Amino acid sequence: MTEPLTVVLAGAEARAEERVAAALRGRAPLGVAFSGGVDSSVLLALALRALGPDRVVAVLGVSPSLAADERAGAHRVAAYLGARLVEVTTDEGALPAYRANGPDRCFHCKNELFSRISQSVVAEHGLAAVAYGENADDVLRPDRPGSRAATLHAVLRPLADAGVDKAQVRRIARALALPCADKPAAPCLASRIPHFEEVTPAKLAQVEQAEHALRALGFADGRVRHHGEVARVELPVDDLARAVGELREPLLAAVRAAGFRMVAVDLAGIQSGAFTLPLVEVTKHG
Repeated sequence: MTEPLTVVLAGAEARAEERVAAALRGRAPLGVAFSGGVDSSVLLALALRALGPDRVVAVLGVSPSLAADERAGAHRVAAYLGARLVEVTTDEGALPAYRANGPDRCFHCKNELFSRISQSVVAEHGLAAVAYGENADDVLRPDRPGSRAATLHAVLRPLADAGVDKAQVRRIARALALPCADKPAAPCLASRIPHFEEVTPAKLAQVEQAEHALRALGFADGRVRHHGEVARVELPVDDLARAVGELREPLLAAVRAAGFRMVAVDLAGIQSGAFTLPLVEVTKHG
């Protein structure tokens, strides 16, 4: 067994692992909807530790909304954990409701993923259950319609049920020395397109190319919001001075090369849920 499957956790993290393991008891063979992000990676690691590598399958959904860098990173984490990983091709882009890009877009994407898993992976691998990496903080957010799809498909959420929040997920990831322990959140590429503007493969490819260029320039975290001919670049506040100073010209050239005519750097920095939260709040209070 690989080291992250044998290292002993201590204190609050050990107690959290016990609660997750209890939630998974009797659920093997288990499929874990896996993206390579810190939440699903910690869930995968804890599932492997609780059930054994031969009783867990990581399932990676692949579509134009998944950046190639993210796909490669997911394979690296699965290999590090010694986990079996299977890919399932999803076709959310064929769904009019997904392309319409309303605030419920994530529901249609997750519903497509869980449907594909149910249709193929469950039978092929004899899965007793499927789980995904929603954590206790995610449950409190109003802008996560994907959780409705998980409920619809009876997908388990062991981290959330065990009260494991984002901070504890990070602590467990570091204790297990996961390669993604300090990886910034990386929502799907479609989240960079304003709601009610159509999601297309061309727009997703532009965003992917521009964000890859940001990483090549040394920005560990960054998002490129697609506003037609304008790219609105979000970076951590501490990176703004470099972006508009020493790296202004290469940043401008790299993002323009992705097909944008104008490039703006957002002084507000990175904003999680920037497009969805305002619409959800209006719906909630309207």
